[in-house]
Amino acid sequence: MGIRFGGDYNPEQWPEEVWAEDVTLMRAAHVTMVTAGIFSWARVEPRPGAWDFGWFDRVMDGLAGAGIAVCLATMTASPPPWLSRAHPEILPEDADGRRRWPGARQHYCPSSPVYRAHAVRLVEQLATRYAGHPALALWHVGNEYGCHTRQCYCEVSADDFRRWLRARYGDIGALNAAWSTAFWSQAYGDFDEVLPPRTAPTFPNPAQQLDYWRFGDEALRACYLAEKEVLRRVTPGVPVTTNLMPQHKPVDAFAWAAHLDTVALDFYQDPYVPDDHIRAGYVFDLMRAARGGQPWMLLEQAPGAVNWRPRNGPKPPGAMRLWSWQAVAQGADAVLFFQWRQSLGGAEKFHSAMLPHGGTDTRIFREVAALGAEFASLPDLAGTRSRAEVALLADWPSWWALELDSKPSTALDHSRIALDHYRPLFEAGVACDVVPPQRELSGYRLVVAPNLYLLTASDARRLAAYVRAGGRLLVSFFSGIVDEHDRVHPGGYPGPLREVLGLRVEEFWPLDAGRSVTVGDGAFTGRADLWSEALVLEGAAAVARFTDGDLAGRPAVTRHAYGRGTAWYVGTRLDAALMRALLDDVRAAAGVAPVLPGLPEGVQATVREGPGGRHVFLLNHGSRPVEVELPAPMRDVLAAAGGTGSGAGAVGRITLDARGVAVLADAP
Repeated sequence: MGIRFGGDYNPEQWPEEVWAEDVTLMRAAHVTMVTAGIFSWARVEPRPGAWDFGWFDRVMDGLAGAGIAVCLATMTASPPPWLSRAHPEILPEDADGRRRWPGARQHYCPSSPVYRAHAVRLVEQLATRYAGHPALALWHVGNEYGCHTRQCYCEVSADDFRRWLRARYGDIGALNAAWSTAFWSQAYGDFDEVLPPRTAPTFPNPAQQLDYWRFGDEALRACYLAEKEVLRRVTPGVPVTTNLMPQHKPVDAFAWAAHLDTVALDFYQDPYVPDDHIRAGYVFDLMRAARGGQPWMLLEQAPGAVNWRPRNGPKPPGAMRLWSWQAVAQGADAVLFFQWRQSLGGAEKFHSAMLPHGGTDTRIFREVAALGAEFASLPDLAGTRSRAEVALLADWPSWWALELDSKPSTALDHSRIALDHYRPLFEAGVACDVVPPQRELSGYRLVVAPNLYLLTASDARRLAAYVRAGGRLLVSFFSGIVDEHDRVHPGGYPGPLREVLGLRVEEFWPLDAGRSVTVGDGAFTGRADLWSEALVLEGAAAVARFTDGDLAGRPAVTRHAYGRGTAWYVGTRLDAALMRALLDDVRAAAGVAPVLPGLPEGVQATVREGPGGRHVFLLNHGSRPVEVELPAPMRDVLAAAGGTGSGAGAVGRITLDARGVAVLADAP
């Protein structure tokens, strides 16, 4: 089968005579899969119950005849105008009670039983009609859940929230205890008194807000699961997925991954952000690890510019190829784009496509076709897996709680802080899994925990047991502060982590905007900003101290021997160089080595392995050619298959062009 290659296909935007040309050009571009039907609801059901699938039959048959597989969308992402006209109660409302109207997409309340009923009815028709169709390879439910309607605050959602709370807490007393409603006279006498956290005179109850994030995620997932149930019943052998989004706060990727037969992602790297490949690396590692290392799908990316940023820069020559190979290097078995043919009208007409407005005589089409040929030349990559010795912890409930209001600082940004910890691992060429704290950790030599503000007692025990058994753990500031209800753990900060870290946080000391302090111990010296803490050592040793500012002389970074393992704590945000130096020391103590030693700056190295052997990927994210010394002679199989590597024979050194890629295999 090989690496799947293709893009979103929207034939309803074009006259039927164009469809045959599409299929011909897809074959020329080595397309093997398209996602079809995402926004086709109004075309297949132009009036309530009046089905028109004949045109889509011809699309499916044409693709099947060309040997192109279809990731068939359930068409439910954008309800047709007649549905909201007949049932305006399906439309979402924001926290101020303002209704969101039709005219764009995703204009539905996730809790609406009317929307769900019409969506399920459509899916029943689709699944019944295309069960057994030779083109059908995969179901794509909905589209980018929570992208535009992240949460709804209407009365339908309020009723659903109350139902959810009854199921979660059982009685109103348990809710009052969890929400700390003794504060500000908020005690409820009945679930019917509870509302969504709509706009209030001042800070809404933080536990209520946290639960509404949980509820909103589950309401979106309930829409997905309602459609999946139909698909599983009618087409039990066809896998089901939906497209997640990167660092997408409304949707807990780990919770969703359990319900996806394969994890799928939409990711749009920004050509105007020089190091956006590091953010990509973090997200790709999360997608791969979300289902225990199973290969995943890059379901959408742009071949060139997008249409929705303030400045939509094109991808320079080679960038699209490099970033596509980065996804494969980090575990993807499919690389698809939005979209196949560039639209002539609508909001996305200036979003790039595999087949641009200018046709085939364009740089983008030539690069797309060349990339398709490269993927086709290495079919053995599909199904191979990666293994990491480092785990970086990420937790959606902690993210939701961390960024609520009324904290010591409102400048704490979960995504930014996660990347602060991921970057030094990526730049050192160290393989990393991004996993939730509930994951089994015993197989990792090192666990890195950035800002686990919300930490349950059970997860804290799991981390302590990991260290006690010989693991190495690095924890950063403002962790272990509250439980699952956003209630402070008793006994002093960092609550259940106090023993394993061997310290107590006496006082938070957030730094003002633009202010930094010096941290060091001689050789280990640099700057820190954003946050600091007054630490009291209870068995831990200071690795570095603050050397100026209000906390001068007090510990900034600590190390604590606990059981057979070691735990480090970072009580501030270190600058990039200092964080790299610290993590280099920590991973050396843990026995974690890079994939390849001595990599030039800007070069990424990864490994995928399977029954067919081991492949090493080298990707030059820099703007200049570099040479990479190999520990043993290897073959550049991408070059041998007709790519643009440095040579087909076994070599001990590889030259990578700017934005260059090499795929290496062990020499026979």
